[in-house]
Amino acid sequence: MIDAIDKAAGLAAEDALYATRRFRPEFVQGAELCRLSVLHPENDQGLSAAWRHGVALRIVTLNADTALIAEYSAQLAALTPDGTLLAFASGASVCDEPLATLARHVDRITLTPGEAKADDIARLAGAGFNNPQIVALSELIAFVNFQTKVASGLRLMRLL
Repeated sequence: MIDAIDKAAGLAAEDALYATRRFRPEFVQGAELCRLSVLHPENDQGLSAAWRHGVALRIVTLNADTALIAEYSAQLAALTPDGTLLAFASGASVCDEPLATLARHVDRITLTPGEAKADDIARLAGAGFNNPQIVALSELIAFVNFQTKVASGLRLMRLL
C-alpha cells in the first residue's frame, strides 16, 4: 500500500525504492502512524485539524517541497480555513496572535533549528499555548520536517 511518504516521493508499487522501503516495514508503518497521530489525533488538545494542516503547509512551503505543498494545500482547503490561517499556512507574516508567535517558532525550527532556545518555548506559552499544545505542536513540526527530508531523499535516490 502506498503511504504518504511514497506519494510525496512519487513512488509507485513497482518501483525498486518502494520495495526497498518495505525491507523495514516497521519504519514505513511507524511513519504513517506518526503522520496520522500528529494530524488527526484522538485528543486534538484544542488544536483543530485546520490549524494542524496549516502548520504542515507552512513547513512544506518553507522547505519548497512542491509535492507536499500540493498535498497539504488540498487537505487544508477541504477543512475550509479562514483567511488568517490561509495566510499563515502560505508562509506569510501574520500579526494576529497566537499565529504570529507560532509562525516565528515554526520558521525558526524549520529553517534554523540550531538557533532554537528554551525562550522559544516560553514565547509559545506566553502566546497562550498550554504545555500539551506545545508538545503536540513540537511533534507536528518534527514530523513534517522529517517527512520533507525523507521524501526529498527518496526523490534524489530515484535519480541515481
